[in-house]
Amino acid sequence: MIDDPAVNWLIDEPMLHEPVLVVMLTGWIDAAGAGAAAAEAVSDGCNAAPIARFDDDTFIDFRARRPTLELRDGLNTDLSWSTIELRSGRTPDGRDVLMLLGPEPDMAWNRFGKVVADIAVDVGVTTMVGFGAYPFAAPHTRPSRLSVSSPSTDVLASVTFARSSVDVPAGMAAVLEHALHARKVPALGIWAQVPHYVSTMAYPAASVALLEGLREATGVSISSEELEREVSGLRRRLDDTVAENSEHQSMLHQLEELYDASDEPGESIDDGPSLEMRSGDDLAAEIQQFLRDQD
Repeated sequence: MIDDPAVNWLIDEPMLHEPVLVVMLTGWIDAAGAGAAAAEAVSDGCNAAPIARFDDDTFIDFRARRPTLELRDGLNTDLSWSTIELRSGRTPDGRDVLMLLGPEPDMAWNRFGKVVADIAVDVGVTTMVGFGAYPFAAPHTRPSRLSVSSPSTDVLASVTFARSSVDVPAGMAAVLEHALHARKVPALGIWAQVPHYVSTMAYPAASVALLEGLREATGVSISSEELEREVSGLRRRLDDTVAENSEHQSMLHQLEELYDASDEPGESIDDGPSLEMRSGDDLAAEIQQFLRDQD
């Protein structure tokens, strides 16, 4: 077991057999919280429990992520701190899964990447998968398309996800992809496209897609039954809202045509389709108002 002051182990020795490492660190792009919801489904489906926590003072800037004070009738009852933790669990069919959860480190990114890579090698991680989601000109009437990132051409060739070409600021998951790849551990990021007009609200269809992507990339199967029930209910509400406005119907039809015309596995995505976004912003506002009225 890695002996590093930056890691506080909660158990004596993790008993793992060729685990898959799932990474979901908040703070970078996760439209609709789809990646976080997918990670929660993995954690619940594997009955994952914490086995290690990373030293807060090494990696977290508490002026940026101040602890939450619980004040009850003047009594300072507790402080809740932001913490990065490693969880361990097992799927119903016996696959070991590790999960790296919490906020992105605010500092010492290279050190964090090295420590995680050392742990991955030490416990025999077979693949690292990072979850994410981004807003895209896509229709809610079609499945969320997945795209991939990886430093390995072999990993890219092993999955059918779309491939993007873009220069953007990196998240910690991308750093981990390189850190594990350098240690000869296959690593990839799986990204779900979220319709731009629902990217600020929960969108379980993207979380379902991420779980399907995890199964394709690693063979780890997690039940998405609860999320799929949420998909059906949201789909009905979105359909009802769009049906009330001819401009929104026209926008949705354009999105469907663009989606269907480019529905090829492993395709390249550059800047995305060209489409007037104003109607999407209007629709987003109407959907949010509709949901407020329902609750």
